[in-house]
Amino acid sequence: MLKNILLDLDGTLTDPKVGITTSARYGLAKVGHAVAESENLDWIIGPPLKASLAKILNVAADDDLAEQALLGYRERFSVTGLFENQVYPDIAQTLARLTQRGFTLFVATAKPTIYAKQILAHFKLSPYFKEIYGSELTGERTNKGDLIEYILAEQQLNPKECLMVGDREYDILGARRHGIETIAVEYGYGSEAEISAANPKARIQHFKQLLECL
Repeated sequence: MLKNILLDLDGTLTDPKVGITTSARYGLAKVGHAVAESENLDWIIGPPLKASLAKILNVAADDDLAEQALLGYRERFSVTGLFENQVYPDIAQTLARLTQRGFTLFVATAKPTIYAKQILAHFKLSPYFKEIYGSELTGERTNKGDLIEYILAEQQLNPKECLMVGDREYDILGARRHGIETIAVEYGYGSEAEISAANPKARIQHFKQLLECL
């Protein structure tokens, strides 16, 4: 029986595009790598950010240049960028219905926990969740599979009683690593090809459709 629902944040509960991409450009510019406004950076929303910045810089993920770009990103994001964000339609109402139906909800995001908690508090979504889990600023648990493993251990959850909902392949593959079923949202930042290749159990076009799937 399904009891617990793990929910991604970026691209699933909120649309963080402006804050993330503007802060990324800021961080990259600080290390001398300006990125034109015309260049699409939507693909960096979801995966571990440092690795994405390293890819743009054409350096290894552990290169100091990528670390410096990440620090620049956080300089802007921690003050301004995290609030340049928008809640998707019907999120609060659907979360309320899920809790009324007895599901226990958790956030599972690659975003640092400190930012995730501020964002969810800002949009008054925190009360719907038993706990909000993200990565550490050191980079620990940016991998979604590692994060889910940590949540299962911390909360003593049975994977067969869990569901993961997210918009990227990282959500689906990370959950599958632990035998957890998945639902992909199609309004986020995962492409049609990406979601199809990851092969979630179900797909929804609007968050409120989650109620019909359960």
